[in-house]
Amino acid sequence: MTDTAAPYAATLELLERLVAFPTVSAESNLDLIDFADTHLIGTGFQTHRLPDPSGRKAGLLARLGPAGPGGVLLSAHSDVVPVEGQHWTRAPFQLTREGGRLYGRGTTDMKGYLASMLSLAARAAKQPPGRPLMLAISYDEEVGCAGIREMLPGYRVLGWQPEICIVGEPTAMRPATGHKGKAAFVATCHGSAGHSSLAPRYVNALHIAAEFIGALRRLQDDYATSTARDTGYDVPYSTVHAGRMQGGTALNIVPDHARIEFELRHLPGDKPDNFLSRLRQEADRILSPFRARDKTADIKIEITNSYPGLEIAPRHEAVRRVARVSGSHETIKVTYGTEAGYFAQLGIPTVVCGPGDMEGQGHKPDEYITMEQLGGCDRMMDRLLMQLSASPAFA
Repeated sequence: MTDTAAPYAATLELLERLVAFPTVSAESNLDLIDFADTHLIGTGFQTHRLPDPSGRKAGLLARLGPAGPGGVLLSAHSDVVPVEGQHWTRAPFQLTREGGRLYGRGTTDMKGYLASMLSLAARAAKQPPGRPLMLAISYDEEVGCAGIREMLPGYRVLGWQPEICIVGEPTAMRPATGHKGKAAFVATCHGSAGHSSLAPRYVNALHIAAEFIGALRRLQDDYATSTARDTGYDVPYSTVHAGRMQGGTALNIVPDHARIEFELRHLPGDKPDNFLSRLRQEADRILSPFRARDKTADIKIEITNSYPGLEIAPRHEAVRRVARVSGSHETIKVTYGTEAGYFAQLGIPTVVCGPGDMEGQGHKPDEYITMEQLGGCDRMMDRLLMQLSASPAFA
């Protein structure tokens, strides 16, 4: 089944408003949250604002319908990636309609889905559903799903128990049943400084760092040859990536420090704690000959951010339900991370499904979403509302 109907006029109007808020992760999202909060209260939803520790950002939870368990939770993030350094031919924070495309930062990732959520809220208010309809709007998703992690205590206090959660990241309206988790790390290598003419007398922190990167490559080789594989991903195993190394102050000074930023993107079954344990063993092995020359030589490893992966069986009833309302029975797994793993950890069956294409449209200059995809999302929302209204249980 393919949806070709145009999006609702209300959805387009909402998307225009949402794109106009320049909610890059480094900036405040409060203007957007104020707008969404006012909109939802006006449609009869009960809302709960969850400020971040700085007070510059906030998440929003909203609910319509009877008290008690059940119903559906729809989840979107409000932040977008920067536009600096990209060549845009259209104003990034102004919705531009050309042919069948809607241009603007965040149209695909993921204000199109958010606009469809808010449009659904207005329709739901005219005939409140028999089962709860819940909405979650987060912040700082683009910087490692940091916002939803801060929102979880406030969510738990509410005691909501939806039967299913749909996280609307761009999947071209296909139900996504999994994505890898991520852990980001920093390793700081400590050596001893001295004049380069006497370099052999000192411990060069860059040499320690080079050995450490070699260890990362060995661990990557182990993952690549492991039997733990999932062919649903383009790269079917966990991956280790070193993205940045800094060290030293001048050519004629033996560097006493070096810093390596690296990450693990892991299959849900591969645990970051196991990776870290093996990496610490490698670090001890690397340091042994350096400490024979200087006992202060060291490698300190810290986790700077992480988020869980997602894994739900393709035949799970929640996946079948999303397939019915989305109009697509093709299930996929996505290469990028989402907030879905956090909802799954709360015991909520969670599926990723939303309009747009991350690979072809997200995070790019002249980001766009097609009218067809946004219209398909509106049709999905209509089917959700019909199910919540027609039955005492989501079916």
